[in-house]
Amino acid sequence: MYIAISPQKMGSTYTSSVGAYVDYLEKEDLGKHPDLKENFFDQLNDKVSPEKVISEIDGNTAKLRKRDPKFYSMVVSPSQRELKAISNDPNHLRKYVRELMKDYANSFYRNQKVNVDSIKYYAKIEHQRTFRGFEKQVMENAPYRKEIAKLKNDIRKVERGEVNGNVRKLEKKIKKLYDQAPHKQNGKMIVAGMQKEGFQTHVHIIISRKDVTNTYTLSPLAKHKASEVMLNGKPTKRGFDRDKFYEASEKTFDRVAGYDRNYVETYDAKKDFIKNPGKFYASLVGLPTREKDVAFKLLKSTGMKIPKVPMNQHQLAMKIIKGLQKGIGRAVRSGEIDIGF
Repeated sequence: MYIAISPQKMGSTYTSSVGAYVDYLEKEDLGKHPDLKENFFDQLNDKVSPEKVISEIDGNTAKLRKRDPKFYSMVVSPSQRELKAISNDPNHLRKYVRELMKDYANSFYRNQKVNVDSIKYYAKIEHQRTFRGFEKQVMENAPYRKEIAKLKNDIRKVERGEVNGNVRKLEKKIKKLYDQAPHKQNGKMIVAGMQKEGFQTHVHIIISRKDVTNTYTLSPLAKHKASEVMLNGKPTKRGFDRDKFYEASEKTFDRVAGYDRNYVETYDAKKDFIKNPGKFYASLVGLPTREKDVAFKLLKSTGMKIPKVPMNQHQLAMKIIKGLQKGIGRAVRSGEIDIGF
C-alpha cells in the first residue's frame, strides 16, 4: 500500500483554485459514456459533480492567506496483490476509502473532536498509471534510448545524403540496443508515458484544509504531533499523528478486504528496516517457511537480487542489507510513506 499526502501546488501548475486539479483528475473519463465514468464521491454520496467539488473546496477557505494551501491531495495506491484481494472492484475501494477517512480524522490531536464528519473531502478512482521519468525502469533504459535516438538521426542524415553510411548496419545496431535494454513490457522498451500493465487502480482524494464548518484548519503535514501550545493564554492541542494514521490504514484495509498481509508489506516492517535493521532481518528469517517464501518473492518482485536460502541470519543480513537499503530507502520521502515494499 502506498499512501502519499501532499499540499496544494501553488506554483505555475495550479492556481489558488482546485479547478485545475479537478480537470486533471477528469483525464481518464474524457470521451467516455456517462455510465462508464468514475464519479467523484464523498463519505455519503457516490456521485458528486466536478462543479460541486470545485465550489465546495474553493468556498471553504475562510481566513487562509493567499499563498496558503487551500487543500491537500492524498493518493492511495494499493499494490497489485492488494487489488487482487478485492478483485479490483471500485465498490470495495470506495468502501475502504470511507473507512480510511475515519482513520484520517481520528489521527488529529485537537481540542475539538475531529471525526470523519468534520472532514470535507472528495475522492476519485483511476484505473490507469503511466511510467514516469524518475522511475527505475525508465532511468535504466534512458542510455539505450539516447543511443537509439542518435542512430536514428544518423540514418536520416544518410538518407538525406549529408553523410556517408550504411542504413542497414545502423538499423541492426538499433535492434541490438532494443534487445539489450533491461526493462520491457509486452516486448516494448519501457519509456516515460507508457501505460503500466496489470491492475493499476488507485484513488486521488482532495481534502479541504478547513473543517466542514470553515472554522479551523486541519493540517496532516504539521511537523508536530500530539503536542500542546499556549494560544491566547489557553493550552491548545495540535498535530497529526502520521504513524497512527499509516498503521490504521493498513489494518483497515486488511479488515475490509479480508487481506492476509505478509510481514514485509507492513508499516511496522518498514519502520524496523529504517530504524532497526537487525530487528527487520531477525523478523524476516524468523517467519514460518511459507510466509518467508512469500516475503522473499515480494522483495524479489521489486528487482532486488536476493541470495539463495536457507542461510543463517548473519549471512542473510550481510548479503542483502546493502541492496535492500538502497532499494527501499528511495521510497522514503518527506510527507509521504510507502506502506510495504
